[in-house]
Amino acid sequence: MSDALEVLNPATEEVVAIVPAATRDDVDAAVVRAAAAQRTWAAAAPADRARLLRRFAAVVDGHIEELAQLEVREAGHTIGNARWEAGNVRDVLDFAAGGVERLSGRQIPVAGGIDVTFLEPLGVIGVIAPWNFPMPIAAWGLAPALAAGNAVILKPAETTPLTALRLAELALEAGLPAHLLQVLPGRGEVAGDALVRHPGVAKIVFTGSTRVGKQIMATCAGQVKRVTLELGGKNPNIVFADADLEAAAAAAPMSFLDNTGQDCCARTRILVQRSAYDRFMELLVPAVESVVVGDPDDEKTQMGPLISRVQLDRVRSYVTDDLTVVRGAAPEGPGFWYPPTLVTGVDPGAPVAAEEVFGPVAVVLPFEDEEDAVRLANATEYGLAGSLWTRDVGRALRVSRAVAAGNLSVNSHSSVRYWTPFGGYKQSGLGRELGPDSLAAFTETKNVFISTEA
Repeated sequence: MSDALEVLNPATEEVVAIVPAATRDDVDAAVVRAAAAQRTWAAAAPADRARLLRRFAAVVDGHIEELAQLEVREAGHTIGNARWEAGNVRDVLDFAAGGVERLSGRQIPVAGGIDVTFLEPLGVIGVIAPWNFPMPIAAWGLAPALAAGNAVILKPAETTPLTALRLAELALEAGLPAHLLQVLPGRGEVAGDALVRHPGVAKIVFTGSTRVGKQIMATCAGQVKRVTLELGGKNPNIVFADADLEAAAAAAPMSFLDNTGQDCCARTRILVQRSAYDRFMELLVPAVESVVVGDPDDEKTQMGPLISRVQLDRVRSYVTDDLTVVRGAAPEGPGFWYPPTLVTGVDPGAPVAAEEVFGPVAVVLPFEDEEDAVRLANATEYGLAGSLWTRDVGRALRVSRAVAAGNLSVNSHSSVRYWTPFGGYKQSGLGRELGPDSLAAFTETKNVFISTEA
């Protein structure tokens, strides 16, 4: 390895680690090692693979606090969020382990014999994880891939490699075979590109920007290489006049401020029925202003810093001086701090209202009726998540079916459960992660006909 990655604490701007960056040669060598490990792993009894994955989950469970503290230092996440993220890694591994012995094919009726299908592992899987949720999103790819009999090479984001490296160590401690799970920190244009282009890598799982996702998809097309893409989002939070406005307003701030808005599922377009708009704003503004922003290690903190200076500058570029804004408070001094921000009175097509800001900024837009709400909700190239608030069950079902998004919540902002599918419509991605079918996404279906005729 050459070059190096400098890992900064986003809350202090202090250097917390220097990590060697993988080269293209390092990727080549890792693929060779992974392919050998995968053949042995795939040949192991399903019960043995499941047992080792459960042990991996148990070892992670024993290191929740250590992993959480690493996440606080490298990503600036609040300690409460970081503990949840480490726990999610454990839970996803446990869930995937339960699928190993249930990854079965089918027997299909045919004339003159029997026909059976087998779900066979793809081989070596490349997982390219983002910096906004380094631990859980890495696990969403690696856990089902391993459970399905594959080897995994994980390339974490340049700014957040530490938890990924530690997870690889814990996998070995749990007894997983050497080289089955390898972590290669590196730059996207070097290690990431080499992983995508390598003919020995059967599938790429990528979470990140739509721009980069399109590049990866185009590159993979040359080899007809499989991809799962989880990309951007500009998600609506639709509040109807018949909703419990107090509950909707109380829940709205953290729907776009959680993880400092660096969440593809953030509800950054708050759509409010005009007849309830004034009352809702009376409730929403103080709720946003009261959000506690500060030291991520403080248990009372609700929102931490942005990940980097680059991201801070990006967020600032969207909130221009001509906009009408309401702001909360944020620390001054070192760190990549930006206050909770509401933007009102803006055209729905303005950049801050139409593009993914990926920061603690939401726009509030009025709508007239159900049809207008759906029109505004769908007026974006994205379709990842969304929420709607209403007491009318019929309306909840109609609007849920009409909004073009993969993950919707009614009277809630919940988007992710490890036992239910997750993924987007339109330019928010391709394929689904998590849920009961997650292992099958890392397999090929083989059909075998056996003649029984004499």
